[in-house]
Amino acid sequence: MESIHYPCGASVIEAVLPHRDPFVWLTRVLACDPGVSIEAELDVDENLPVFKGHFPEHPVLPGVIIMEALAQAASFCVLVGRSDAGAIGFLTGIDHAKFRRQVQPGETVRLAARIVKSSSRMCVAEVEASVDGAVCASATQKYVLDKAPSGM
Repeated sequence: MESIHYPCGASVIEAVLPHRDPFVWLTRVLACDPGVSIEAELDVDENLPVFKGHFPEHPVLPGVIIMEALAQAASFCVLVGRSDAGAIGFLTGIDHAKFRRQVQPGETVRLAARIVKSSSRMCVAEVEASVDGAVCASATQKYVLDKAPSGM
């Protein structure tokens, strides 16, 4: 992939990640040192269908979506620096997950990941999500790197 300039948006994110709407949980990448660290953001659209059920009277972005957004950010960081096109980061583990603050519709979540271990097949990242400097969630995530199955 040619040199990327940050911040970048949907077109670059979709060139690196296999995710597509409605399951792309990155709005922009602010900065990325490929294979080392990333800072990205998710603008939480108040019209997301998930808010109709989680919870109608008190809408909150589900923690699993926050973890997925963090995994997508870390995967972007690892995949953008790799030369093997078509690689995908499959989330295989989440350790020490902590949820400290609810994320509301209309907020922007800052997603940070630091890659602490990486090989041709495995990656481990320390991840943290925050809103206005307040930590929402943190964890250690593990990913297996593989090629997409044919037909994807």
